[in-house]
Amino acid sequence: MINERLDKLRDLIQTRDFLEGKGLSNEVNIHIFCYEPEDEMKVISFISKITADQYLGCHLIECNLYKIFLNICEDLDILDAIPDMESADGSDYLLEQLHSAIGDDEFVEKIQYGVHNVGDVLLLTGVGDVFPFMRVHALLEALQPHFSDIPILVMYPGTFDGNYIRLFNRLKPNPYYRAFNVI
Repeated sequence: MINERLDKLRDLIQTRDFLEGKGLSNEVNIHIFCYEPEDEMKVISFISKITADQYLGCHLIECNLYKIFLNICEDLDILDAIPDMESADGSDYLLEQLHSAIGDDEFVEKIQYGVHNVGDVLLLTGVGDVFPFMRVHALLEALQPHFSDIPILVMYPGTFDGNYIRLFNRLKPNPYYRAFNVI
């Protein structure tokens, strides 16, 4: 079933309606593709193929949130210190320190790129990998003003019922209502 849904997603993101945000009642053009966490490897394979597809009718700008997180840590020159800090002070302290040093604005800065063109789709991946260092519902709020002219597609290992997103289908749901489920 996941392969069929991914094929439908491939077709959908190339449509004019998707690219222009038609049918969204003037809402933001943010879409969430939910999948079972155990399908992660199939989704990664799909993303690898689709981002390399030169005949795709849109331009995917993939942003792997975990890689961005690591890049921010490198920029802050803290990446090598993280294991020692966790060992010495514990996971909760480490997480608190990382949250105080790295916020949504740092992610937005790394995700932004030059002029947005018609046909661009911002594809957010690595959502499960970057947890608990970043929460996608907060990031989407921060991205919205900067990417209101192109669709944002989030590959999400969990569920979204139109009101709440729930990572891995297990964690506490977080409220988010400014997106649309796809496929």
